[in-house]
Amino acid sequence: MPRQLLVTSALPYVNGDIHIGHMVEHIQTDIWVRFQRLRGNTVAYLCADDTHGTATMIRARQEGVSEQQIISSASAAHRADFVDFGCVHDHYGSTDSPTNQRLVGEIWAALRASGSIAEREVTQLYDPQAGTFLADRFVKGTCPRCAAPNQYGDSCDKCGATYAPTDLKDAVSTLSGAKPELRSARHWFVRLEPFRPLLERWTQEAGRLHPDIAKWMKNTFLADELRDWDVSRPAPYFGFEIPDAPGNYFYVWVDAPVGYIATLADWCAANGTDWKRWWPRRGDKGYDDPAVEIHHVIGKDITYFHALFWPAMLEAAAFKLPTTVHVHGFLTVDGEKMSKSKGTFIRARTYLDSGLDPAFLRYYFASKLGSDASDIDLSFKEFEEKVNSDVVGKLVNLASRTARFVDR
Repeated sequence: MPRQLLVTSALPYVNGDIHIGHMVEHIQTDIWVRFQRLRGNTVAYLCADDTHGTATMIRARQEGVSEQQIISSASAAHRADFVDFGCVHDHYGSTDSPTNQRLVGEIWAALRASGSIAEREVTQLYDPQAGTFLADRFVKGTCPRCAAPNQYGDSCDKCGATYAPTDLKDAVSTLSGAKPELRSARHWFVRLEPFRPLLERWTQEAGRLHPDIAKWMKNTFLADELRDWDVSRPAPYFGFEIPDAPGNYFYVWVDAPVGYIATLADWCAANGTDWKRWWPRRGDKGYDDPAVEIHHVIGKDITYFHALFWPAMLEAAAFKLPTTVHVHGFLTVDGEKMSKSKGTFIRARTYLDSGLDPAFLRYYFASKLGSDASDIDLSFKEFEEKVNSDVVGKLVNLASRTARFVDR
């Protein structure tokens, strides 16, 4: 029986260029989408730019432009990179859309109605010069465990310690270099513990997650009481204002996954079709139909957002939950994390401008990928050998040999 598959890739952040790590995800998804279409299934492949957050706001200030100008420029560049690598999305949207704002408001109202919202004061580091509260990544200092300098506010990349940004020694704001102050503000939270029965059932159902990921979820996040999820940020912040909490904004990870649905809705509106045919709510046709499928393809660093927070939001608003969340590993280069200082942080456009055929990298990644979340390594020597041996030596040679029969 033909299947209907809605497929998404994780949303690239508007403040960064597309790099070859992004291409690991988009190439494998594009290949899978093409395969499903060849099998006669109906597929919609969607993506969008993740636009909101402090980083976008700060960059706009620094460049003297609006956030919307940054979004427009990044969208054009991102789309061009994906297209030139042969990754074709049916629609590429933005989380800063009116449709997304409306849907976020609907899901927020459903969470409110279900009694899932809590409020309390939160004390955070604040940059007095930039005039904003600081997320972990905007604080650097000395690791409280191993004394390694220049570490971010959540973990140390030298010893692996995790901590609160307030634990850092000699902390400074990466925005201004100022010494942060402790200040308090009202925050809004989603209570996740009431969703435990749903999350335990959904994460452990066959096919939802890779068995290794399901086991990891069970033994980590689901092993203890689920902590409330902080979903608000006080002004100034670039994002959607919370309707019933003026001066406060939805945290970027609230509106980012809703962007999947909004991008779908905008695509369907442009084509004169009903988006609920693809992503039904309880009571809609297709809600209980196993042939109506929703697939997310993501990196392993955002698993808990897609396997905890997102299902809870969808359940509160009576949306169909994802059929499968496909989780892949990171890309390393010659056995190490991509690094700008070592010259191994490679932008997609840099690869394209080098004159190398994007089909070479598509083949290399495809030959390395598996079903689990293991990291894959881009070895330049192996890349050269695979291209010369497999692509040129075998595929091109096969085409050359068989072409002779055309003249006979």
